[in-house]
Amino acid sequence: MTTLLQINASLNNGKGQSSQLANQFVAAFQKSHPEAKIVMRDVAATEPVPHLDAERFGAFITKADERTLAQHSVVAYSDSLIDELSQAQVIVLGLPMYNFGVPSQLKAYFDHIARVGVTFKYTDKGPVGLLAGKKVYVFAARGGLYAGTPMDTQTSYVRDFLRFLGMADVEFVYAEGLNISPQSKEAGLAKAAADIARLAA
Repeated sequence: MTTLLQINASLNNGKGQSSQLANQFVAAFQKSHPEAKIVMRDVAATEPVPHLDAERFGAFITKADERTLAQHSVVAYSDSLIDELSQAQVIVLGLPMYNFGVPSQLKAYFDHIARVGVTFKYTDKGPVGLLAGKKVYVFAARGGLYAGTPMDTQTSYVRDFLRFLGMADVEFVYAEGLNISPQSKEAGLAKAAADIARLAA
């Protein structure tokens, strides 16, 4: 059975455009894969991931038999996020753009799932990701037009981070120009809807 993990990162919960695009894809995916298990993770609105600080980072790098109870709790939370991700074959990410970057809560989620010896390892030939074999769909919603320009730092960052953990099969769908005008918004959402229909077929 295929497991799909949907990760929403909008501060607006299900009302965000990126979340709605991700929802559209998941609904279409379910029609063609009725046996699929769908798991939802909202890292910003309903289940915000704590931002990384010295104490949380210290828990990750402390040996298991030397951790305090508080550190064990931190690591257990991280382990639960990683286990959820590891069990999914398909990852769907709803990605809004905030001030030219990813939401800070998504960055916090990335910080909790990137753990040496767990999701990646260092070798004499460089780092190797341990979460290979997954298909990732990223639904990026932007108020302006950024794809393919130097101002789109999101795409390279997210793609590089996922590849670092072993997830190299990543496809982006963009809905852009959403705040330029009603016509631009309609065109941006229509293009994204067409891409969703193609990918979910």
